[in-house]
Amino acid sequence: MDAISTDQANASGPCLDQAAHEKTLAAWLALRHCPGIGPRRYQVLLEYYQQPDNLLDAGPAEINRLELPRESKEWLKQPGWEKVAADLDWLHQRPDRHILTLHDPRYPERLKQIDSAPPLLFVNGRAELLQTPQLGIVGSRNPSAGGRDNAFNFARSLTRAGLTVTSGLALGIDAAAHQGALAGNGQTVAVTGTGLDRVYPARHRELAHEIAARGALISEFPVGTPPLADHFPRRNRIISGLSLGILVVEAAPKSGSLITARFATEQGREVFAIPGSIHNPLARGCHNLIRQGAKLVETIDDIVGELGLTMNPGLPLKSNFGDAPDLDASALKLLSIMGHDPVSIDTLVARSRLSAEAVASILLVLELQGMVSCPAGGLYIKATNHP
Repeated sequence: MDAISTDQANASGPCLDQAAHEKTLAAWLALRHCPGIGPRRYQVLLEYYQQPDNLLDAGPAEINRLELPRESKEWLKQPGWEKVAADLDWLHQRPDRHILTLHDPRYPERLKQIDSAPPLLFVNGRAELLQTPQLGIVGSRNPSAGGRDNAFNFARSLTRAGLTVTSGLALGIDAAAHQGALAGNGQTVAVTGTGLDRVYPARHRELAHEIAARGALISEFPVGTPPLADHFPRRNRIISGLSLGILVVEAAPKSGSLITARFATEQGREVFAIPGSIHNPLARGCHNLIRQGAKLVETIDDIVGELGLTMNPGLPLKSNFGDAPDLDASALKLLSIMGHDPVSIDTLVARSRLSAEAVASILLVLELQGMVSCPAGGLYIKATNHP
């Protein structure tokens, strides 16, 4: 312990306070890397030893008496300091990187209150955002065009109400929520299921860099941690734990979004859900949540009012498409008869009395203009932003 602490202190300069901080942080990280010790067991050990330093300095005899797996005891006697050094190296590379322990005053209070709170948080960006009022937005990785629009627009307007939008950097609804918050010059936090030295999914690298610059990326996982399947439910409990409530935009009956909603309920957070078409399979998860007591959401006011917040007047949901392009009479007619449920070309031909060729041509134009989409199964749906 002394050897690694001295090395880290020398790397950080002569300040004794800094050296003491490095020694303490190194011990926290060593215990975090210990196999067989998860968040709950970590907290039990903290309650007894107060600081990880005390446990690591306890000596082999005392460590052997602990009710821990054998591999945990062996690690505590001889920690893998190279992993700790990698974490500290990542930390010191940039001033906007932080590692917050449960004892750090910057650690978010709401998250500290949940069962199995992460003992450490790795942060890339504005750590102070973790203390702000947050709303989690989650949903399908393969949303409809309307679901993506809802996530984007709700996020943009919620940031104007003073909320930080928190999500998981995943494809689909998560990405749209982060993008909406940024588009409104608002604040957003992305909770990842990997170490912060990598971006998953890789296609969100540019988005992750923008979030780090204007908001915050956070993870409970040390650097080098890959995107393993069981990491994402753990990530979801942090999204809900940070937030005042969770908004589910679209979700299939069995999805990670519903896991986040369950965590929110267990943690005493509000759960909100946007209803959808009875023909949209991605609306069924939201409908089930509403049946179980989630608040049905149609407008921003439904969320802001439930959370007891005030919103500036004159900030309704706005389209991200801008002004609608000029359309000819046939296109306007087709849009007017589409309704808001997915519909097939055959149905549109029957309703419009246009030829199949004409309907297909008009739909292609509308799809290129972002006014309709064909998410799956050959069914078309009108974009949420178009009346």
